[in-house]
Amino acid sequence: MPLHLNRLTLSHFRSHLSVSLAPDARPVVLYGPNGAGKTNLIEAVSLFSPGRGMRRASAQDMTRRPEGLGWKVSGLVETPEGVQEIAFQSEQGSPRQVRINDKPAPQTRLGELVRLLWLLPSMDRLWIEGAEGRRRFLDRMTLSFFPDHGDASLIYEKAMRERNRLLKDQVRDPMWYKALEARMAQSGAHIHANRQRALKRIAEAQDQASTQFPTAQLDLIQTEGDMPDTEADLRSAFEESRFRDLAAGRTLVGPHRADLHGVFAAKGVPAADSSTGEQKALLISLVLSNARALVEDFGAPPIVLLDEVAAHLDASRRAALYDEICALGAQAWMTGTGAELFTELGTRAQYFEVTETETGTVVTSRDSV
Repeated sequence: MPLHLNRLTLSHFRSHLSVSLAPDARPVVLYGPNGAGKTNLIEAVSLFSPGRGMRRASAQDMTRRPEGLGWKVSGLVETPEGVQEIAFQSEQGSPRQVRINDKPAPQTRLGELVRLLWLLPSMDRLWIEGAEGRRRFLDRMTLSFFPDHGDASLIYEKAMRERNRLLKDQVRDPMWYKALEARMAQSGAHIHANRQRALKRIAEAQDQASTQFPTAQLDLIQTEGDMPDTEADLRSAFEESRFRDLAAGRTLVGPHRADLHGVFAAKGVPAADSSTGEQKALLISLVLSNARALVEDFGAPPIVLLDEVAAHLDASRRAALYDEICALGAQAWMTGTGAELFTELGTRAQYFEVTETETGTVVTSRDSV
C-alpha cells in the first residue's frame, strides 16, 4: 500500500473550525476560491513531517481566530511500518505536541515514518533571492533521504549560537571555543556529507525525468572560500577563522554558509538567469526527481504537496505533471482556484471543493470535475 493519509481531521486550525477528510491513496485535488482555506489544509498535512511545516509558522499563528483556544490536527497514515495514528496539538500558543499511536513522540520519529515534499508559490523566486532559502530547500530534500539530518542541524545551530555569543562578547581565550568547535565540526561535516549524498541521488533520479520538465545541474558552493570536507579540516577551519570571526562578530565558515547553485542543463544557463516559466519547471522537475529517488530508497513514493502548481503551466505541462504523479503512485495534494485546472487527471484523482460560508469553511467531496 503506498504511503498516504487516509484520514485528516482539523479542529480550530487556521480558518477551519472543524474539518474531516477521508481520502484514499490517489492524488487529492482541493479547489475553490482564493481565501477559502485550501492552503491551510495542505499546511496541516505538512505538519506530518519534522519541522514547523511548509509556512514555518509558530503554533500560535496556526490557531483559529478570534477564539485563540489552540488547535489540533490528527490523521491516520498508511506507512511501510503499518497504519500510524499521528496527532498534533497546541493549547493557547504553546509549542505543538506530537503523539504517535497515542504516545508522546519526538518530531524526528515523523521523519522515519513519513516522507513528505512540497512546492509553494513563494518558492518560485528561489533562484533569484538569498542563499538562505536555497539552503532550506536543499535541507528539506536532504531530510527526506536522511532523517538524522535534522538532529545534526539542531546540534550545529545550537553550538554555533553559543560560539557567536562568545565572538560578540570578544572572548579570546581559545579554551572557551574548543568544545563548541568540536561539536560544530562533527555535526557540520555530517550535514555537508548528507547534502552531497542527497544531490547525488537527485542527479541520478533526474536521468529518468519527463522531457516536459527540464533538468538542473546542481552544485553545493560556499558564499566565501571552500567548505572543508572532513571533521578534522572543519575543526581547523573554525580555529583559523577565529580572528576574522571576532572582527565580524559571527562565524564565517561552515555549512551555514553554503549555497545551492543550479544550471538549466539543456541550455547551460544559470537558473537565476532563466525565464520565470523555466525556473518554475526546474523546481517541479527537482521535486519529482526527489520523489522518484525516494521510491527507490524508501520503498514508497512520498506524500507531495503542490500549492497552486497548475496555475502557470500550459495544458501539455499540466498533463505531464499529472502523468508523472500518477506513475509514481504518490498521494499528491494539489490546490487550485478552478476545477478546470485538473481535468487531465480525470478519475485518477479525488476531488474536494473548498468554500467559505458565514459559519466557516466547508469541504465537500465531489465525484469528479
